[in-house]
Amino acid sequence: MSKPVKIIDLFAGPGGLGEGFSAYRPDGKQAFKIAISIEKEDSAHRTLLLRSLFRQFEHNKVPDAYYSFLRGELGKHPEDKLYQHPDIKEHLEKARKEAQKIELGKVKPADVYKKIRDAVGKDECILIGGPPCQAYSLVGRARNAGIEDYVDTEDHRNYLYKEYLKIISKFQPKVFVMENVKGILSAKVGKEKIFDSIREDLQNPYNASKVKADKGRKKHEYKIYSLVTKTEDTPDPHDFIVRTENYGIPQARHRVILLGVRKDIADKLDDFERLQTVDNMSTVRHAISDLPNLRSRLSKIEDSTDAWRDSITSINKEMLSQLENDDHVPNNVYKELVEQINKIEISPSKTGKDKGLKKTNSSYNVNLSSELQEWYKDDKLGDFTVNHESRGHIVSDLHRYIYYSTFAKVKEVSPKSNNLPKVLWPDHKNFETGKFADRFRVQRADYPGTTVTSHISKDGHYFIHYEPKQCRSFTVREAARIQTFPDNYYFVGNRTEQYVQVGNAVPPFLAMKIAKIVFDIIKK
Repeated sequence: MSKPVKIIDLFAGPGGLGEGFSAYRPDGKQAFKIAISIEKEDSAHRTLLLRSLFRQFEHNKVPDAYYSFLRGELGKHPEDKLYQHPDIKEHLEKARKEAQKIELGKVKPADVYKKIRDAVGKDECILIGGPPCQAYSLVGRARNAGIEDYVDTEDHRNYLYKEYLKIISKFQPKVFVMENVKGILSAKVGKEKIFDSIREDLQNPYNASKVKADKGRKKHEYKIYSLVTKTEDTPDPHDFIVRTENYGIPQARHRVILLGVRKDIADKLDDFERLQTVDNMSTVRHAISDLPNLRSRLSKIEDSTDAWRDSITSINKEMLSQLENDDHVPNNVYKELVEQINKIEISPSKTGKDKGLKKTNSSYNVNLSSELQEWYKDDKLGDFTVNHESRGHIVSDLHRYIYYSTFAKVKEVSPKSNNLPKVLWPDHKNFETGKFADRFRVQRADYPGTTVTSHISKDGHYFIHYEPKQCRSFTVREAARIQTFPDNYYFVGNRTEQYVQVGNAVPPFLAMKIAKIVFDIIKK
């Protein structure tokens, strides 16, 4: 192919899928180029716009102004000074045309089609993206069940996939990639399984949407493939589940991904290579161990290094005595806990200009795949780390965190609630019932991380750092590493918004591997 294939990216979030596709470069040449990416949420769109700006420059020729912004020298937000910088300003308009803030389903379809048409023209294209998952996820369904008078057939979120269908029908992409949560396989709307309807509609998008193909484009049907299993005719729904830890991602993220190939192409396609499993899984330690150590910050009291040290060492003799005599506490865990408390180290609570910047290790963990090392790194970042700041925790949670991480260090398993000594029980009603068994969870060092979700924005109890001396939950950058975002990928917005963006994204490194499959199909 002489020029990059244009991409329409719907429900783009902060741009995980688009990042992977735009970064795929066989023989050093860009295979895909994002023509337009569409996202409704403000902070995610701001991140999308910043990354779009980054991509306007030739590979490895991003101006120093971008890195000055990452170092905090051009304000906290890109809108402050970066977008007015002379080396940046002339490319910003192109980025604005690419990254569009649109709420699909609310804006007139004709207006959306015009924006896409202006971006794609008459060229062939591909479509990527995943409709919002709140209506299909197990958590979302449980929340809906608790809403009085909730009627699933009246929830517009259940039908946002039809916006995706309309774009397929209108622009007839050669290939589409559609991602969603695993819960979509069991979700029902009006007592009918929604996945069966979605798959049927995707095979014949015109019948489902009644949207005519754009002028000059022929109407086609599509064949739906699994990315991980070679199956004839109709794959089992579970064949569409991609378990990311099997493919080099340091996270056990299980998602449904459908690969649609236009039938005129699929009819000529003998076969194609699926995602290839890796021999050695990437782990949490592999992904984040080179990042600077941070101490947790303190909430509800004045934060300082002295106050933090005092908070940890306030696990006093009386409390230690109770721990020592509690049947929930194994003897070797107790001994290690005492040792960890006695040798506690003080690290800064954030990295950044004048904020206790600590140089990262000169190299990534030696056991991290060389491919992932290259993916993360950017030599122009130097010793700088972005979006790496600990959040505040109450003192009682610090005590639980250091105990939980010590337990996981000794036993190589994150403890359940029945492993938590009573002196450290949170003030929750019925905590002893076992309903809160996973209220706290350590991300074990030598295993892939558990799924990073948007819930990480609300508290860090599910994402406790494996090192007791850091005694905190994951930072945005650590979550981003688990999600395989490159280190120069900056998340815009407040910290809560940044966590949500990371948790909702598709791992870009996985997307790059999917891009290779799509490229090979089109090339054939």
